Amino acid sequence: MNALTPGGKIDTSRQLKPVKLAVLTISDTRDEESDTSGHVLAERVKAAGHELVDKAIVRDDIQDIRAKIEGWVASGFVEAIVTTGGTGITGRDVTPEAVRPMFDKEIDGFSVVFHMVSYQSVGLSTLQSRALAGIVKGVFVFCLPGSNGAVKDGWDKVISAQLDSRHGPCNMVELMPRLMES
Repeated sequence: MNALTPGGKIDTSRQLKPVKLAVLTISDTRDEESDTSGHVLAERVKAAGHELVDKAIVRDDIQDIRAKIEGWVASGFVEAIVTTGGTGITGRDVTPEAVRPMFDKEIDGFSVVFHMVSYQSVGLSTLQSRALAGIVKGVFVFCLPGSNGAVKDGWDKVISAQLDSRHGPCNMVELMPRLMES
């Protein structure tokens, strides 16, 4: 049986290939107890059948953000990273400045689709987000805003289908073995 998702179908007759994911909350004000968007994201990752290999919180600091992502990428145990927070337009929001220069390739369509989905939830307030995604040394990195609603929209309506190996007509999981080809 096929379950419908926007822009494709999940072929439930096929077995899911779990993806090894890490969740990174970027915030100067959150700790493990108050990190609601990180918890929402971690629970959704696990509920989708993926492996949550790590979860961390770092300050809104370019070097701290890069160091955590670089460590996960270098570990060889992480296939995708989803960040929450720091994508806004205030002075402390530095996630795009930290992550974009790390990309080997940016996934331009992610931002477009995220904003389409977000617009349905928050209207023009989506303009305040600089959500982005790309590939860092063969690891997918998705950067979402820090609100629970944005995390739910980003995971439920965009990322989850592309990280589901059963999603057709295509998905990002099937590309993973070829991301480092030259």
